[in-house]
Amino acid sequence: MDKKMFCYQCEQTAGCVGCTGNFGVCGKSSDTSKLQDELTGALIGLAYVANNGDTNLTDSTYKTVIEGLFTTVTNVNFNNKAIRKLIEKVHKEKEKLIHQCNSFVSPYGRNNDYNMDKLWSAQEDIRSLKSLILFGIRGMAAYAHHAMILGYVDEEVNRFFYKALFAIGEDLGMEELLPIVMEVGKYNLTCMELLDRANTETYGTPIPVNVPLTIEKGPFIVITGHDLYDLKCLLEQTEGKGINVYTHGEMLPAHAYPKLKKYNHLKGNFGTAWQNQQKEFANLPAPIIFTTNCLMPPKNSYEDRVFTTGVVSFPNVMHIGTDKDFSPVIEKALSLGGFSKDTIFTGMNGGNMVSTGFGHGTVLGIADQVIETVKTGAIKHFFLVAGCDGVRSSRSYYTEFVKKTPINSIVLTLACGKYRFNDLELGAIGNIPRLLDMGQCNDAYSAIKVAEALAETFNCGVNDLPLSMVLSWYEQKAVCILLTLLYLGIKNIRLGPSLPAFLSENVLNYLVENYGITPITTPEQDLNELLGNG
Repeated sequence: MDKKMFCYQCEQTAGCVGCTGNFGVCGKSSDTSKLQDELTGALIGLAYVANNGDTNLTDSTYKTVIEGLFTTVTNVNFNNKAIRKLIEKVHKEKEKLIHQCNSFVSPYGRNNDYNMDKLWSAQEDIRSLKSLILFGIRGMAAYAHHAMILGYVDEEVNRFFYKALFAIGEDLGMEELLPIVMEVGKYNLTCMELLDRANTETYGTPIPVNVPLTIEKGPFIVITGHDLYDLKCLLEQTEGKGINVYTHGEMLPAHAYPKLKKYNHLKGNFGTAWQNQQKEFANLPAPIIFTTNCLMPPKNSYEDRVFTTGVVSFPNVMHIGTDKDFSPVIEKALSLGGFSKDTIFTGMNGGNMVSTGFGHGTVLGIADQVIETVKTGAIKHFFLVAGCDGVRSSRSYYTEFVKKTPINSIVLTLACGKYRFNDLELGAIGNIPRLLDMGQCNDAYSAIKVAEALAETFNCGVNDLPLSMVLSWYEQKAVCILLTLLYLGIKNIRLGPSLPAFLSENVLNYLVENYGITPITTPEQDLNELLGNG
């Protein structure tokens, strides 16, 4: 059977090989997939022109590239009309650059869009490395976009997007592509630091907070995704209107930011991780705003209550524009009325409360306590159990792993994978909770800062710390974070629930031999090996 599409960028790709039919596992159609390829090819064509030294790259050009890459992240944009408009926008930006330098004449047609079929049909090792670069910068673009919205940009990061796109379209060998793969990790570290600074300078340093899972009676709005600016706008516009606001998914850490927490109608968190939305939203008497991924195709039972904004889009779903006027959402909330009485919900393990806010500012603020408990032996080991969640039943591994961690260990977590266990009661070591939620996926930067600080204190390398990283992945932001960890030289990472389909055998062997990346096995076996008992 002829392939209708080819996409293997997410963990759930069909057969751990690639989606090739009329629809991908994520729900996007083959037409949407082809348009995403066309958009990527247009971005590479823009990079051809941008890499000419005579061009003057503007903020508009950078914004277009970042938006284009972010649009192609899994579960972001299913709207063919919106993607076509963005392709036109990329072409217009390219034409502007071409007209800037009249001398720019490409003897190789290098100002043309790139045909992505060349990438998908390339020799498997080349395809693998170029896929790592492409998927990595897609994830990085999401972070750059959030920072850009708050007025924070980095010229070197922006320039690297062009370099990486240019490389994808070039005829390069493994020895030339490997350094660029590592550069993705380098520039993503800069990008995460930029976003960390943007968030903390805009909304304050996160403070630990307990977040209830009960929905109070009356009108309410659920907001999901990662964009804190959208939440701020919503809170401002709903203040005093008798409407409560609840976070969902990766928006949970917003409760820890003082300038967001100050709004009394930011009440709590609804639901669990993204993959449960079609069930959890089905009978919800409230509108839902998607600010970023992960959007699943809405069911008919709640489609009329879904709103998108930013680069997120779905056909026939109302989109909130750049003016961030949430009036239609507010009207919908008031008309639906919410629950008639307080309604109790629980996490995936039956808990009715979760906590967040343990970013590097908080953890390093109690560094003396942490160091003392390590020296006295009260803390024997740290685990970073973090990453994306997903539908595979094998992801229950992470719940069982955390349950089985010894009582003299600390579990650091971040991103939506934490919903597998963030409502568990693990107790505390002294005044330090055993489970510390550091925030969204981009807050991997916090984990890195804490690890580096501990290594400096104990005069050793990060790999010499009693610290084990057990990661779960789903989409492209997990790819850029993994590449950042590898760039920093961090070794012996456990990765699951399956290994990326885009890793060729040779590329995987390279990562295993040089960085000790290992697939997860069972919680018992992995814990024994990580603790030196096996």
